[in-house]
Amino acid sequence: MKATGVRGIRGATCLEHDDASEMFEAVGELLGHMLQRNRISNDDVISVILTCTPDLTSAFPAAGARAFGLVDTPLMCAQEMDVRGALPRVVRILAHVETVTPRGEIEHVYLRGAEVLRQDLRP
Repeated sequence: MKATGVRGIRGATCLEHDDASEMFEAVGELLGHMLQRNRISNDDVISVILTCTPDLTSAFPAAGARAFGLVDTPLMCAQEMDVRGALPRVVRILAHVETVTPRGEIEHVYLRGAEVLRQDLRP
């Protein structure tokens, strides 16, 4: 039997508009893909850090994570650095999880145009 370890799963998604309902939908979609692709249940999630670019001010992305079902998981929101020319309206997630999956086999997820942030992960 493989030993369980703590791993980080990264993800990002882009919003069309700075809109709270779109934020909740996009965060839930991203978390769903991150957990499904890595065979993780909500109970395996230790904590989550969520960041937004400075142009997203309509809602906290953690509220979207709570709506997704991470109700007793420690969540923290932060603002991404304001770098000139950076991709706009991006939510990034770093989830700390317990899993038997080796670090090199973790699948990081980029959706809704955020794929350009990690072109090295494309098949």
